[in-house]
Amino acid sequence: MTENVIIDIFTQTLVLIIKVSAPMLLVSLAVGLVISILQTVTSIQEQTLTFVPKLLAIFITIIIAGNWIMTNLKEYMIELLQFQRYLS
Repeated sequence: MTENVIIDIFTQTLVLIIKVSAPMLLVSLAVGLVISILQTVTSIQEQTLTFVPKLLAIFITIIIAGNWIMTNLKEYMIELLQFQRYLS
């Protein structure tokens, strides 16, 4: 296995990690922003107030996007295993 192959696999892995985690991160960011705006408007400065809505939003996002995430991970694993078989 050459250095170029290892770098290519590493790059593909990082891109997949970013692609798969993006829905949860974006939803968490949006919910946190909305809650922060509501806290500012109402002058409620409770730090733990954002925890439960973010948790619920991420859970719902995982339920909705879970099939897409698992499909991407499965396709990547199949690609890696086929590549390993090719090397053997």
